[in-house]
Amino acid sequence: MSAVREFGRALTQPLGAPAAAVQTFIEVPFELDGRKLIPDGLIRVTRGQKSWTALVEVKTGSNELQVQQLENYLDVAREFGFDAVITISNEISPFPGQHPTPVDRKKLKKVALHHWSWSEVLCEAVMQKEHRGVADPDQAWVLGELIRYLEHPRSGAMAFEDMGPSWVPLRDAIEARTLRTTDKIAPDVVLRFEALLRFAGLQLGRRLGTDVTPALSRKDLAEPQARLTRQLAQLVADGKLSGGIRIPDTVGTLHVVADLRAGRVICGVDVEGPREGRPATRINWLLRQLKNAPDPVRLEAFVAHARGAGASELLGAVRANPALLIADPQKEIRGFRVEISVPMGSKRGTGRNSFIDSVLNAVSSFYEEIVQNLKPWSATPPKIRSEATFVPPADVPVALVSTAPSSQDGPELVSAAVPEQEVPADAVPVPQEVPVDA
Repeated sequence: MSAVREFGRALTQPLGAPAAAVQTFIEVPFELDGRKLIPDGLIRVTRGQKSWTALVEVKTGSNELQVQQLENYLDVAREFGFDAVITISNEISPFPGQHPTPVDRKKLKKVALHHWSWSEVLCEAVMQKEHRGVADPDQAWVLGELIRYLEHPRSGAMAFEDMGPSWVPLRDAIEARTLRTTDKIAPDVVLRFEALLRFAGLQLGRRLGTDVTPALSRKDLAEPQARLTRQLAQLVADGKLSGGIRIPDTVGTLHVVADLRAGRVICGVDVEGPREGRPATRINWLLRQLKNAPDPVRLEAFVAHARGAGASELLGAVRANPALLIADPQKEIRGFRVEISVPMGSKRGTGRNSFIDSVLNAVSSFYEEIVQNLKPWSATPPKIRSEATFVPPADVPVALVSTAPSSQDGPELVSAAVPEQEVPADAVPVPQEVPVDA
């Protein structure tokens, strides 16, 4: 962070640090109430009279952050007037801004507590080096070495690899239809699924070079417990876990549903349809964008002022007969839903037949085969009417001749494509007789 200026700023500025050079120290000893405390690191950013300081605690591998240790460092930060405590581990927060380790909230009144997963650090490093750029070639090399180190399986910076000990009991309870909202195993799996979607977004964003974030409303971010309650209710009632990923400049949110009863992972996106043209024209507009998509993709058409599901069919059948998506030719098609459904793994870890890999692979393939090829509809710009070539009668003064668009509707107009010499020079319009009672 101190060697690569752009990388250090990218990590610290979102936490409130000023835009300046980053200083880093390791294992700085502190004494508090007769105890000797040694955090793993300290970060200081100074610009003019403003200084921002944070203590750092790091865990690798499967080691988890300890509540008591974090609360001790929060006390140290408060005692010495530091701004924040930063933790780095393989734990992924289920919601942005929420720390994976619950600490006494009273200790957060004067000191902020932030968390980076190793996946986030690696993602930020790749995006800075490959997409945003590093000005100094030596610093770019240093950042490349950090990326190479973190990607090594023995570095201790692991990917999301476990759905937790509650996964198998919850899967069995859903199959037996005995799961209740009060069961202690359900919240743990819901939070891990939220973390899995965050990891899927980080993985996809690292490949795309953009910030891919969970699709959460302001209410979800402000009240994560309310979202957890809704997710638990859906899991108990339908056996489903659901969420979304927001990718910049795409047609819509990438929705992900894990149907534990059916054993399927469903990825979908809603596409707003054209605002003009017949129903068949609008369907063909979508089919042209899905020309390379596989036949098992499911399409659903939504009509205006209608509730519930619309006409639905597989892409292969719609290619042969677009009318399959037209339930009523008199109603306007306003939008479409494009979905894929793949088998869901059952194992809690990673590897063959694992739930985690089935979700990650479904998200990646759906984006690559479908979402990145979809573009929003845009209306055709209005065109200016060209001024046609007009040959006036011989007895009409030139000052009275007009070629404005408002004058282009009479029978005297001659197309610009017709050469002037084809019109006789003495051509005079034949006067029409006006009825006496006109």
